Amino acid sequence: MQYQLITTNEQLDNVCALAQQQSAVALDTEFVRTRTLTPHLGLIQLYDGHQLVLIDPIAIDNMQPFIDLLENKSLVKVLHSCSEDLETFLVAFNTIPEPVFDTQFAASLLDMGPSLGYARLVEMICNVSLDKGESRTDWIARPLRESQLSYAANDVLYLLPCYEDLVVKIKDAGKENWVYQEIALLAAKKRAQMPADFAYLTIKNNWRLNSEQLTVLQSLASWRLTTARKKDLALNFVFKEGHLFEAAQRLLSSKSDLSKINDLNHQAIRRYGDTIIELIAEARERFAQTPDKLRLPQVLRLMDIPKYKKTLADLKAISEEIAKENGVNNEVMSSKKQLNQLLKWYWFNVDETRILGLKPDVLSTWRGPLFMPKVVELLGELPEGSRPSSQ
Repeated sequence: MQYQLITTNEQLDNVCALAQQQSAVALDTEFVRTRTLTPHLGLIQLYDGHQLVLIDPIAIDNMQPFIDLLENKSLVKVLHSCSEDLETFLVAFNTIPEPVFDTQFAASLLDMGPSLGYARLVEMICNVSLDKGESRTDWIARPLRESQLSYAANDVLYLLPCYEDLVVKIKDAGKENWVYQEIALLAAKKRAQMPADFAYLTIKNNWRLNSEQLTVLQSLASWRLTTARKKDLALNFVFKEGHLFEAAQRLLSSKSDLSKINDLNHQAIRRYGDTIIELIAEARERFAQTPDKLRLPQVLRLMDIPKYKKTLADLKAISEEIAKENGVNNEVMSSKKQLNQLLKWYWFNVDETRILGLKPDVLSTWRGPLFMPKVVELLGELPEGSRPSSQ
């Protein structure tokens, strides 16, 4: 099938009007995210069974007809491994499509393989081999080459037939709602934003720091995240995480001290050195003036809790039992990361899930009714899930 490149408002109006009449549309995005914090949308692919189009969001100044399509809850949006696509739509249009049928997740529920790639799915269902030669292209640069456009078109041409095959099998298995709820949970995570004051929780090895060092790290991590959001720079292009940690650990007091950090380039010191040293000094002064009981507690690790290994083993056994009862692979039912997320939410006063205003995955959406009774039996009544105040 031939594709059409959509570059005008009128063309977009016509495409979306026709697509709105269908029951499902296949979507994909191409974006660039090399030095930026957020993805920059370069191209949107759409196939509704009648028209295969490549929408140029850079050329079009009114994307509202497409936004209306994304928000039409009676129209299924079909994507494959949609995590980055959802984030791209959120950044570009301040909305996330709903409902979304993710063919990768559906395939995993049908035990076709965990994290199945699009090309492999197409090969399995449509018996077609796809060329992935343009996957590293610059989708913002114009004009786009014919090879780029053809590659992009293929990313949705076979997606709709895959959906039509998978949705029948998923309905027969009684798990169609699982697919939509899984992506709704993913969308909630994409919308949630880490408060800057808690960015230190994401820094590797933060558990090694004492309260004073942690107060410094909190200040530095908050500054880095705020700067990254303001300038739309990837976090490590503001200041590398390892360097940030070392500055907090060593409680540096001068720019000359900063220059002794291994691999820290002079440009970063010139640009941010004064700010970092000032932030360290302010954080140390704030720490000295804070009563002991109000200071930041040391970050806890699950592995330091004596009952952790036994409890994790019990949770894995519960997950395996639930997976077997429901005829799905245990990798789909829960991962070690998701079980650790649950334990942090139960055992820690401050954890990332609670800070983001979310509940653990295994207690959310379709997993919730399956896990909840067994989790409560093992771990006790649910803890408060409210967002903590800023420290």
